[in-house]
Amino acid sequence: MTITKYDASGNTFVIFHTNEKKDYSQLAIELCKTESTDGLIVVVPHLVYDFEWLFYNNDGSTASMCGNGTRAVAHYAYTNQLCGTYLKFLTGAGEITCVVDGDIVKTTMPKPKFIKDDFEEENFTWYLLDTGVPHLVTIVDNLELFDLELCATMRNRHNANVNFAKVQDRTLLVRTYERGVENETLACGTGMTAAFLVANRLNLVPNSIDVYPKSGELLTLSKDSDNLYFQGKVTKEYTKSV
Repeated sequence: MTITKYDASGNTFVIFHTNEKKDYSQLAIELCKTESTDGLIVVVPHLVYDFEWLFYNNDGSTASMCGNGTRAVAHYAYTNQLCGTYLKFLTGAGEITCVVDGDIVKTTMPKPKFIKDDFEEENFTWYLLDTGVPHLVTIVDNLELFDLELCATMRNRHNANVNFAKVQDRTLLVRTYERGVENETLACGTGMTAAFLVANRLNLVPNSIDVYPKSGELLTLSKDSDNLYFQGKVTKEYTKSV
């Protein structure tokens, strides 16, 4: 088997393509441990789309969507001649469209859904929405209020990822506690998207803004009347046989 490791804003993935669609959860646990990655992405053929992905967290659990993962797999598929620079593929959250421009990949994100607005728990005001996977978002003045124990409590109570976001100097800073990782992650695309949507809804940020996750890498989130876009750099770290 030949695998490739990608870094997308601090989120790391092992990726390979195969003709066999099956359960790779145990392999995900093994590969993510040996390669020190957050997830495994398996690319399989599809009759309608350029391909379908099977996405696994490093604990072997599956996820419908991963924003950083979409950018990494799009670059992988293009460089392995599985598609062109404009591609569509199938995820558990539905169709995803990407454009590859060198090492910059722009993803059209799934249609978001606000589930619960403006509720108080644990002395914070929260918003619950689905951006491909469920996310809790709270807007704070100090990101040092991010607390792993609190995040774990909220994650288990609502079965959602947990995000603390701060608007600063016309940018958005985001810290995310991620399901499957069960810890703070360096970057979470769907989490940054959720934080952007909440801040935009509260008129705290415009329709296009730079976003910085824990990794400190620059990403851009924007929206128009029809779509939501997530753009940033990806890095191919290595390819090897295992």
